[in-house]
Parts: sequence; structure tokens; C-alpha cells
Amino acid sequence: MGNKIKVLTFAALKISLHPFMRHFEVSFIVDPVLSGDEVQSTAKAFSDMLSSEGAKIVHIDEMGLRQLAYPINKRNTGVYYCVEFSAESPAMISKVELAMKRDDRILRFLTVKLDKYGVKYNEDKRAGKIGRKSRKEKPVEAVSRPPAPVPAPPPVVVPEVAASEEE
Repeated sequence: MGNKIKVLTFAALKISLHPFMRHFEVSFIVDPVLSGDEVQSTAKAFSDMLSSEGAKIVHIDEMGLRQLAYPINKRNTGVYYCVEFSAESPAMISKVELAMKRDDRILRFLTVKLDKYGVKYNEDKRAGKIGRKSRKEKPVEAVSRPPAPVPAPPPVVVPEVAASEEE
């Protein structure tokens, strides 16, 4: 039967990875009470901290103001950020996490190590292959189609009264 098993490799996934670089993603929620400039400066400060520790920033995603699932520090909303980066060693992550714990502007954070499928997913998401798609307008044919014909009402039958019955 000539069934062949296809093995996926990094070359097949078209991922340009340095062999010693590990990929991480840190998501954090910034306090929404801060002004827009303070929120952006907070995110910039942590991305600069990652860069100064030797990490290469791959992508910064500002997801914007979102509703929280439960109140945190009496806040019901937060500004979400997601920073994807690559680093040679995970030792610098503990320094960044400690700084996030100490910063009052950060409500919550989560750092995860990405495997090759997570990296591929993020690349596809940035390329627009995955995620929300904008609504397409209806085709012109569907809009200009004439309405369905309305059936005619049944004829009304009026009984005739005979002239002999009236007399």
C-alpha cells in the first residue's frame, strides 16, 4: 500500500530558529486607572528590561482594555499586553518576574515557554491566517435579488340571494 508517514521538522514549518534560543511569551495586565501614556510606558519598560537582559523581542501585542473574569485589586477591567521574545537562557526570566511582582501597575502576569507549535501558531496569527476575520460585505447578487412573489389571496365567494326568496 504506499502509505508514507510525513515527519514535520523545523525546515518544514519554515521557522527560522536559532538552535540555542528558547521562545517565551509573557502576558500581563496593566492597571486601567493609569493614563494611556503611563500604560504604554509600563509596557515599554518591561520590554526594555527584557532587551537589556539579552532577550530578542519578537512581537509586542497590545490587546487593549478588556473585562476581567473576576475583580483584581477592586478593578473589573485591565489593559492586556503580550510580549513574545526569545532568549538563550531562562535565567533572566526570574529577574523580570520579580520586577513585575514589585510593580504596583501590574495586576497579573504569566510567563510561558513556547514549543515549536506555539511559535508556529503565533507566526500564523501575526500573518492573519488565524484569528478573527473581518466581515465581508454581501455579494451584489444577494442584495439586488428581487423579493419573492407574494401569493394572491383566495377569491372571496359571496352567496347570491335569489329574488324569489325576498318576496
